[in-house]
Amino acid sequence: MGSSSFVGSWENAPFFPDKGPTIPEYSLSDSTKMSQRQLTLVLILVVVGMAAGFLVLLFKPPVTVAVEKRLADYAAERAAGTLPKDPAATAAASAEAMAPTAEKVDVTGKLATFDGKPGTETGSWPRFRGQDFSNTVPGPPVLEHWPEGGPPALWRTKVGQGYAGPVAHQGRVFLLDYDEKEEGDSLRVFSLADGKEIWRRTYKAPIKKNHGFSRTVPAVTDDYVVTVGPRCLVMCNRPATGEFLWGMDLVADYGTEVPLWYTGQCPLIDDRVAVLAPGGKALLMGVDCATGKVVWQTPNPDHWGMSHSSVVPATLLGRKMYVYCAKEGTVGVAADGADRGQVLWRTTAWAHSVTSPSPLPIDDHRMFVTAGYGGGSLMLGLKEANGPMVAEALYELEKTVFSCEQHTPLAYQNHLFAVLPKDAGEFRAQFACMSLEGKIVWTSGKTERFGLGPFLRVGEDVFILDDDGTLSLVKASPASYERLAQARVLHGREAWAPMAFVDGRLVLRDFEEMICLDVRANSQLTLNRGKGS
Repeated sequence: MGSSSFVGSWENAPFFPDKGPTIPEYSLSDSTKMSQRQLTLVLILVVVGMAAGFLVLLFKPPVTVAVEKRLADYAAERAAGTLPKDPAATAAASAEAMAPTAEKVDVTGKLATFDGKPGTETGSWPRFRGQDFSNTVPGPPVLEHWPEGGPPALWRTKVGQGYAGPVAHQGRVFLLDYDEKEEGDSLRVFSLADGKEIWRRTYKAPIKKNHGFSRTVPAVTDDYVVTVGPRCLVMCNRPATGEFLWGMDLVADYGTEVPLWYTGQCPLIDDRVAVLAPGGKALLMGVDCATGKVVWQTPNPDHWGMSHSSVVPATLLGRKMYVYCAKEGTVGVAADGADRGQVLWRTTAWAHSVTSPSPLPIDDHRMFVTAGYGGGSLMLGLKEANGPMVAEALYELEKTVFSCEQHTPLAYQNHLFAVLPKDAGEFRAQFACMSLEGKIVWTSGKTERFGLGPFLRVGEDVFILDDDGTLSLVKASPASYERLAQARVLHGREAWAPMAFVDGRLVLRDFEEMICLDVRANSQLTLNRGKGS
């Protein structure tokens, strides 16, 4: 208030209990003199203003979250109050409520070419879990006695942080990587022979690190390679040249809710049609690989959401179908005929918010499903009841008996093989064999534990990759557990990605490096121990 100064002080003011302290006088100029009543009025106005400001902040609408963060940063979503609602809680909502609102991402990207050349290998591991989705191949026989350090490495190359798995076809290795510098997904293609990079196509799709970046496994044929990125962005290219054919943003186009930790769903190409499970407006759908046009869709009236599990083809009760574990249930969808894309059966007997393993066909009427995070396992049986197919639970297992957190079990000789999760009690992280009736036959024991990494069968042998890059070879036998060889072949961490096996070469990775091992029993190769691109 101008240049006022005190002439008295509270310290010298007399104090009367009944009246309070005597207020000292002020010496003010006439132009700035303020009465006690005016001062009280000013204080009241200040208090009212502060209260009004608090109410504005309290009831202010959520700040709009940028598209990049809205699809990638769950903390930002929660802070803004704009996280999508749980589809199970909004089953009665109208289709309009599920309409996409995100700005569409252009996945055309940019193509870069390099000096690498395709190898001469003729074998193929064209998609998630291999040629027939069983994660197995009949051969050739593999090396069962390893030198110190493990099977010889043909090549090594650095990759972006994450758990995306490779596929291999026509002498090329395909990996959907993430480029931190470019802030986007990058489909990279290497020579299977020496690891040199052939081409890559990168599109901008910023995400924040959340247990790494990349997650999924491409699907490739002679004519097409299809990928699904962490933010549910789909891209189709020519595998030989990298020519862009089409792209799709499932969040913008179908209202897909990106799963926690980003999607782990791997695409499927079936008879030149890419099969995807977006959730949102369509539970499943088929996209023509040549044109990018949607040729069929599965209605999703109950708004089942996308999980980390992948669609698997199966023939059950004589009918070809696609089986998928959504967050709210499991479904079988017609894969051919006039009713292609229509639901043949569905069940909520198996419904977990976090499911990574894919459904595993057992025979013509049974499917095995499992999950980590306490999910346990379930054997589903199909039957036809007066026409429609009906799925029912044949038996259910607790997580401490038999389950798998990230990878799908192996089916072999009427038994299932898998690494048990870390919450399986005394059997945590052990490799286990179980009969199809749900009885444990053996486990690897307390001294033979593994992590969350992958496993793959070649003939009568199983490769198991531990978290720290330790590779083990064990017998795929219901009789007993037998380890044949073991060596640490990678020296990073979190070696969780699915592996690929082609013509005696095992392609595997950890958090930041991918390698190719020659695991053939009778190798005639001249080894290249150098680095790839």
